[in-house]
Amino acid sequence: MASRAFFLSCLRAEGSYRSLSPRPRYPSMPKYPKGAKASAAAAQDGEEQEEEEEEEKVALFSVLGMTCAACAGSVEKAIKRLPGIHDAAVDVLNDRVQVIFYPAFVSEDTIRETIEDVGFEAALIKEEAKEKPTLICRLHIKGMTCTSCSSTIESALQAVAGVQKALVALATEEAEICYDPKLVSAAQLMEVVADTGFEGILITTGEDRNRAELKVDGELDGRYKSMVKNSLQALPGVEDVNIDPVLHKITVAYKSDQTGPRNFIEIIGSAGSGRLRASIYPEGGGRELHKREEIKQYYRSFLWSLVFTIPVFLTSMVFMHIPGIKYGLDKKVVNMLSIGELLRWILSTPVQFIIGRRFYTGAYKALRIGSANMDVLVALGTNAAYFYSLYSVLRAATSQNFEGTDFFETSSMLISFILLGKYLEILAKGKTSEAIAKLMDLAPETATLLTYDNDGNVVNEKEIDSRLIQKNDVIKVMPGGKVASDGFVIWGQSYVNESMITGESRPVGKRKGDTVIGGTVNENGVLHVQATHVGSESALSQIVRLVESAQMAKAPVQKFADRISKYFVPLVIILAFFTWVAWFLAGKFSSYPKSWIPSSMDSFELALQFGISVMVIACPCALGLATPTAVMVGTGVGASQGVLIKGGQALESAHKVDCVVFDKTGTLTTGKPVVVSTRLLKHMLLRDFYECVAAAEVNSEHPLAKAIVQYAKMIREEENHVWPEAQDFISVTGHGVKATVRNKEIVVGNKSLMVESGIHVPVAALDILAEAEEMAQTGIMVSMDGELVGTIAISDPLKPNAQDVISLLRSMEVKSIMVTGDNWGTANAIAKEVGIDTVVAEAKPEQKAQKVKELQMSGLTVAMVGDGINDSPALVSADVGMAIGTGTDIAVEAADIVLMKSNLEDVITAIDLSRKTFFRIHMNYIWALGYNIMGIPIAAGVLFPSARFRLPPWVAGAAMAASSVSVVCCSLLLKNYKRPKKLDTLREILVE
Repeated sequence: MASRAFFLSCLRAEGSYRSLSPRPRYPSMPKYPKGAKASAAAAQDGEEQEEEEEEEKVALFSVLGMTCAACAGSVEKAIKRLPGIHDAAVDVLNDRVQVIFYPAFVSEDTIRETIEDVGFEAALIKEEAKEKPTLICRLHIKGMTCTSCSSTIESALQAVAGVQKALVALATEEAEICYDPKLVSAAQLMEVVADTGFEGILITTGEDRNRAELKVDGELDGRYKSMVKNSLQALPGVEDVNIDPVLHKITVAYKSDQTGPRNFIEIIGSAGSGRLRASIYPEGGGRELHKREEIKQYYRSFLWSLVFTIPVFLTSMVFMHIPGIKYGLDKKVVNMLSIGELLRWILSTPVQFIIGRRFYTGAYKALRIGSANMDVLVALGTNAAYFYSLYSVLRAATSQNFEGTDFFETSSMLISFILLGKYLEILAKGKTSEAIAKLMDLAPETATLLTYDNDGNVVNEKEIDSRLIQKNDVIKVMPGGKVASDGFVIWGQSYVNESMITGESRPVGKRKGDTVIGGTVNENGVLHVQATHVGSESALSQIVRLVESAQMAKAPVQKFADRISKYFVPLVIILAFFTWVAWFLAGKFSSYPKSWIPSSMDSFELALQFGISVMVIACPCALGLATPTAVMVGTGVGASQGVLIKGGQALESAHKVDCVVFDKTGTLTTGKPVVVSTRLLKHMLLRDFYECVAAAEVNSEHPLAKAIVQYAKMIREEENHVWPEAQDFISVTGHGVKATVRNKEIVVGNKSLMVESGIHVPVAALDILAEAEEMAQTGIMVSMDGELVGTIAISDPLKPNAQDVISLLRSMEVKSIMVTGDNWGTANAIAKEVGIDTVVAEAKPEQKAQKVKELQMSGLTVAMVGDGINDSPALVSADVGMAIGTGTDIAVEAADIVLMKSNLEDVITAIDLSRKTFFRIHMNYIWALGYNIMGIPIAAGVLFPSARFRLPPWVAGAAMAASSVSVVCCSLLLKNYKRPKKLDTLREILVE
């Protein structure tokens, strides 16, 4: 359970993971300064509590006048005599002192004065190390139609001073900007987006703070607006208040440990003298609201266009073949202007300039910044048809003998079909992010809030919106109900199903003091849970953010579409122009028979129709959507399968993997080693032996160290035994630990550590080690005061499906290699058991990374699967790093893919899913490119001379709209992804 909590703790960081692994607790260092423990206990009314480590602070001082080690020693001693000092380090060369202290017991000023009392000049240097050098801002971008739009915005953002990286995703209509808040603000980034002609709506600035969006019922006039704002800003923990009177919306940024949305609702109610009522803004208050509004706008525009377009279509295409109606429509109004032409002009004008206004706006914004997008093509094509038709109408109205044809149906039907295509495209794109919606749905809508009296008795139960939960609230969770927020159990016991978050299939027992995760299901028993992480801090929110970031990240293959999009629209316009010129000149010089020209038009009009068709059939959108939609669906499906993929780069690399490097402990094995035997080489009590060994190992986070400590506790039959004080503790990564316990120099580790420490290893010990290694056990040596006194054999059982996974990888033509820090004997025994031929043992972290690089140099695409801190360099070096979900947070941070369920079979799922995703991407590109390569020549009239087949502009427009929808639908087929059947067979065998 601790490992799952460890993994989830790593997700509590915005934009990137932060290392949250607990510091080793050295027995020689007290957790509290003197008296702190007593204060903490008193604050809890005498109730027994687990000791919590006081929050520390780091201060950096500039100290002038230090000349030697003696000066440094005097400053260090003076500081360490102060109460509440955890540690102090003096750097004489750079005239600096770093102090770690508890602010509840000593202040920065007191430390500075103490340094000055010693005789040196001191000044506090503002500590900026803990500040985020960069933030990640997310914006919703309205108005993008193709890759050209997203590339334009991306380039504009990249050019801003202080912006380190900008990603704009067409499929999600979002921008993710990594920026330095000292050089540029989120408001300025929104202005840059606005300058490119698009609307940017803030999702998050990336700052470490919670935001509450409140809807206010009542009139927010000037007086009440000012009163509400001042009242909210006066609350402790409130950092920013933004009021939008038009939307009746108040956005409050706050510190969750000091206040929360319930306080804001009360304050607004009292500040408005009962005239104002506040509630949490509807769930769709952010991106979803904009998405729904956009869908409604396109739907309304399409319906209104039909109202005008259908009569235009009927008068030009249908009624002209019905004698009675044709006679009425052909009746002249003014000169040669007929009733039919006049009706079509009147009906098509609103479609062109009111309903189709969005295309003019989009084209103007694109052209203003020197770009060209789909709107430019649509605007040019429809304008050509409309204004030529208008010319025809005006000539007919002013001439006694002019006979011309109008194309009003072309412009209005084009706009209608394109609106329908955009409506269907947005609907389809909405389905690509259903995985995120399903994750969000895990959180319950309501929660039962408990109120206690001074004696700790429950006096009230109240059902509230789960979004109103504040830190330290106590929530009641009934059997069958969902846990409303992350927290820990303060009363009751039950089993909780955490499979939807951690992948653990079996319900996990929970009792007082155990942590629970929001969104998980309480199986039986009633629990009282104290909330610790709410809102954006919750594990569920962080997982959602990780998936969102993954969907934003571009796959390298996307660069292909980006390069094409730069030249696509200008090239199409040139092709359309030359098509019109070619057909016009061919008709002018009678290069084709007059019989080719339809009876209702002349050679100029025929040429114009070909030119318009070329312009509107070309579709840059399909190319732009080919990769991002498939990546969105692929990462979403991965998340539902327990495989968190951090973006398109990881997906693209994973589909090429032909070599997988496995760590041993915790990856191929269960990671829960147990001591199976102990052999003493000197006469001493086993209890005393383990007393010293456990005292040294208790400071280590290594699984083998934990196994030794757990075994030592079992020998003493004391769960909370206090081990002797360990001094001068040193952890030698990949080898063992050293410490001084009871004035004895203790060295616990492998043979290499003993040799490096100059300790003689007798033949008897080597024989014991060889015997253990033959049985796939890890042999640990223990020396005291330079003499080997015993060996410990530890067994870490193989994961039940390890052998089958290696076999399946071999059938997929993927090579498997094991690289471990364990000894050669154990490594070879494990490798033989699972079927791995290539083994590298006794490898330090840097050697693991080196092995990965060697494999890459040989031409292999390498995936590294690991779970520990010592795997991090290799995870970073590999083409694809896969971290076991229950591993350390540093390993998870370094990885490209996180296997949440900690099942080895998910390595196969990740590779197979990436291959299926890239198959879809390639299919999308084949369709998008093939459609344009074949469609443009047909629209240009290549088949007309031989087959008399041509595409009218409105048919070309419908085909263009259909191409984007088809690409998105092709990507959506990934939602039906099933794991390889062999994996399901494997699971059935394991269950049996």
